Amino acid sequence: MSRFTKELRIIPAAAWVVAWLAYVAVTTPLFLVVLPGDPDMGKWPRWGQALFVYGIFLVLVAFIALIGYVYGDAKRRRMRYVMWTLLAIFIPDAIGIILYFILRDPLPKPCPGCGNVVKASFPFCPHCGTALQPTCPNCGKGVEFGWTNCPHCGQQLPAPSPRPA
Repeated sequence: MSRFTKELRIIPAAAWVVAWLAYVAVTTPLFLVVLPGDPDMGKWPRWGQALFVYGIFLVLVAFIALIGYVYGDAKRRRMRYVMWTLLAIFIPDAIGIILYFILRDPLPKPCPGCGNVVKASFPFCPHCGTALQPTCPNCGKGVEFGWTNCPHCGQQLPAPSPRPA
């Protein structure tokens, strides 16, 4: 299974239903009633009208699916998913969706000690106290694997040990 397929599964089924119902509710009356009565578009061949209407409004399906993705992904990342969904809906020109992708938190990860899911930014598990990332022996702040000095206090760090899974 590709990563794209895995990410599509994050979108709730309700979002897909709403997207396709909105698509049918908009395109069918447009194709059957509005276009034949329009003086310019009524001259188009019927297949051209169908291609135009049903093709253009696929953007609506994609937009509603993106809002569903924001909901599902924010929930998966333990963020304020209702707030982010409302921002994605009500901030115009999809700026809310763009902001979500810029500001979203990293995926939570399981603690190697107790298995509870914790935020990726935590240096220690809040449930059992297991170290989730290396810390500076001098100031105790989190450091990255491979760093030779602490960026907070300048202390030289010990030689890197194997990274936990």
